[in-house]
Amino acid sequence: MTMKGYDFEGPALELGALVREDGTTGPSTRIRIPLSMLNRHGLVAGATGTGKTKTLQLMAEQLAAQGVPIFLADIKGDLSGLASPGTASERVTQRAAEVGQTWNPESYPVEFLSLGGLGSGIPIRATMTAFGPTLLAKVLGLNETQESSLGLIFYFADKQGMPLLDLKDLIAVIRYLTTTPEALSGIGGLSAATAGVILRALTNFEAQGAGAFFGEPEFDVRDLIRVTPDGRGMISVLELPAVQDRPQLFSTFLMWLLADLFNVLPEVGDVDKPKLVFFFDEAHLLFNDASKAFLQSITQTVRLIRSKGLGVFFVTQTPKDVPADVLAQLGARVQHALRAFTPQDAKALKATVSTFPESSYDLKRLLTELGIGEAVVTVLSETGAPTPVAYTRLRAPQTLMAPSSPDVIQGAIASSPLQQKYGTAVDRESAYEILATKLAAQQPAKTPAAPREPERRREPEPEPPRSVLESKEFRSLARSAASALGREIVRSIFGTARRGRR
Repeated sequence: MTMKGYDFEGPALELGALVREDGTTGPSTRIRIPLSMLNRHGLVAGATGTGKTKTLQLMAEQLAAQGVPIFLADIKGDLSGLASPGTASERVTQRAAEVGQTWNPESYPVEFLSLGGLGSGIPIRATMTAFGPTLLAKVLGLNETQESSLGLIFYFADKQGMPLLDLKDLIAVIRYLTTTPEALSGIGGLSAATAGVILRALTNFEAQGAGAFFGEPEFDVRDLIRVTPDGRGMISVLELPAVQDRPQLFSTFLMWLLADLFNVLPEVGDVDKPKLVFFFDEAHLLFNDASKAFLQSITQTVRLIRSKGLGVFFVTQTPKDVPADVLAQLGARVQHALRAFTPQDAKALKATVSTFPESSYDLKRLLTELGIGEAVVTVLSETGAPTPVAYTRLRAPQTLMAPSSPDVIQGAIASSPLQQKYGTAVDRESAYEILATKLAAQQPAKTPAAPREPERRREPEPEPPRSVLESKEFRSLARSAASALGREIVRSIFGTARRGRR
């Protein structure tokens, strides 16, 4: 049997085969996504351990084989296996037979990247100016008022010709504005309290090692859109194990890459196949606690980037992790199994079912019974119409379903032309140096003090000669004379008194 809506011809991404009511599959019923519809974006969802990573691997190798470049974020380090041929096994052979797949071990060209060089990959860096205040406010956890103040700081630096390249540049500008508030006269103000909050957030951010992510040479996102001489699309794998304990950081950094692609790529309209397919893993982290301005930015980017020939797939656990405005733009859906162990799980399951078109399946039951490597799929046909929901058994990847060896990874890095381009950090004059020079010039020149003469030892001065009246002998004689005179006066007085009484 052939399910109506999946019998189109033309270049397509082969997902697998339809599962019949009796649980078997037939190679004549293929579940496919037209390459021309991949820039309508998509969603890969499912609980942990249900096979999302292998689905990404399967999609990436098929896209690369048809000349489409791919970008993948590798959270756990599993996707490095794309650089190595797969290993045959009974399970792989059985799956290939079930879905009508001709399975052969294969490897693909892979670039290994890392955020700021925190990892073994080629370092990706961004300047503070390019990253911008909206994304930075998201990663710092600032509220809308603080985000507005951060935008004012960026505006001031830009107008004053002070490049913000790294963290120390931004910190220097904020400290300058707190001590010189008149510099913002006419364009606004920055309260000391808000500046303090932003500085503390930046200090904590720097303590997490984020300073390595900002600087030069800045990564040119057009280097993600490359095709090898034999016509295969380059697979760019961003290694994230070294920063997986900072999920908000790497999810926001992925959004920067996507936004930068939107800014630099030309309009191409509808294309036979996408210029690049961007897989956004752990997508729920991007939307958690996001400000209204940030969500608007994401929604607008996803809506408009289709005209640049880019396809975006969000990868997360349930569709409810993605805002409704973004979810409405995702034409392809690959939903792996969900769990219903808790009331929260049951609520998420119900919400997921409500996002699918009506079908003959009992989706609430089916989604809890899917096995590993199975999914419920709906995509857009070549005419842009949604296809019926299909219970699908997915094909097996032909690359290694485990991490590649360190030798393979290091060999790919060493032979990459990007290593020479981005491998060494550059620190040119920017806001930090400009402000340091400016403050130094404002310091008044100090007049050198005259040299002090060495103190001379003072000799004791001789006592002046004392007069006769100051001598001890004269003072003793004076006291004796005064005493004798006093006695004579007393005797004279009392003697006169006695004669008078007689």
